[in-house]
Amino acid sequence: MAKVVTFGEVMLRLYTPGYLRFSQARQFDATFGGGEANVAVSLANYGVDARFVTRLPKNDIADMCVAELRGFGVGVDDIVYGGDRVGIYYLETGAVARGSKVIYDRANSAISEIKPGMVDWHKVLEGADWFHWTGITPALSQGAADACLEAIKVANEMGVKVSCDLNYRKKLWKYGKSASEVMPALVEGCDLILGNEEDAEKEFGIKPEGFDAEKTGGEIDQTAFISVCRQLMEKFPRCKKVAVTLRGSINANHNTWGGVLYDGKTLWQSRRYDITHIVDRVGGGDSFMGGLLYGLITYGTDQEAIEFAAAASALKHTIIGDYNRVSVAEVEGLINGGGSGRVSR
Repeated sequence: MAKVVTFGEVMLRLYTPGYLRFSQARQFDATFGGGEANVAVSLANYGVDARFVTRLPKNDIADMCVAELRGFGVGVDDIVYGGDRVGIYYLETGAVARGSKVIYDRANSAISEIKPGMVDWHKVLEGADWFHWTGITPALSQGAADACLEAIKVANEMGVKVSCDLNYRKKLWKYGKSASEVMPALVEGCDLILGNEEDAEKEFGIKPEGFDAEKTGGEIDQTAFISVCRQLMEKFPRCKKVAVTLRGSINANHNTWGGVLYDGKTLWQSRRYDITHIVDRVGGGDSFMGGLLYGLITYGTDQEAIEFAAAASALKHTIIGDYNRVSVAEVEGLINGGGSGRVSR
């Protein structure tokens, strides 16, 4: 069984019921989520030995979070403890022309105060096949960025493949450094990079020519992203594959969805999904990343891997919460022509 280690922040997610606005809500539903934890849950659902590393305080909220992750089969024994609080994010789900809204309350969270040396990365990464991180983690603090770089360097030293979801979050870069200053040194150690057009542009100034995400009308020319993939591979020579998620936004409830995977020679394109009634798109990119890692570990071709990633993520858009609660059989069923939504009896 393949072993994948992910590293980042997991937060308490408080979201308004249904499509209520913050100003209307008198209660919030609670769950947990975060980019790297979401990937670990996907992989555990697929039968991979998935381990999640973070820093949490010792309190009942953190215990509830760890128990939830453990319930999904995610390895949590390498979590380190300290600090005073679990980060929170609030979500208002958008509808039609009104987009969703996220408010972060994660200042001084336990992981934002992490420092190099707090995690024994040689021990954590022993026997691992992949180490995964996202651009969210180094956005939290200088200490989090340094700890992430420490992990990447150990993974490189130990021959563990490294994957990164660029995940640019403009609301998070608040500690005096910009993404363009911090991210290059970390991405230099990556074998697989995932992103979209905004991530590549905001972090490295790389963008597809003539593309405007706000004006796609749901139609995206996938070949327009070859230049983005090539530029990323030229900038980061260690990188062997680049994946790009392609979201065509018609409105908050109706998106087209797919992805491409470039290996330096061939651009592998997934089927395009027309998602007409989105239930929850938060975690969509993470479900794509989890599907892609599983696909690369399991299948013989890049085409199969990108198809699995896109299908897994299309299914995630039908599930409330950060986590993609689907099985391999469900994903493969969609790939092989399922998707009618008929009752399974």
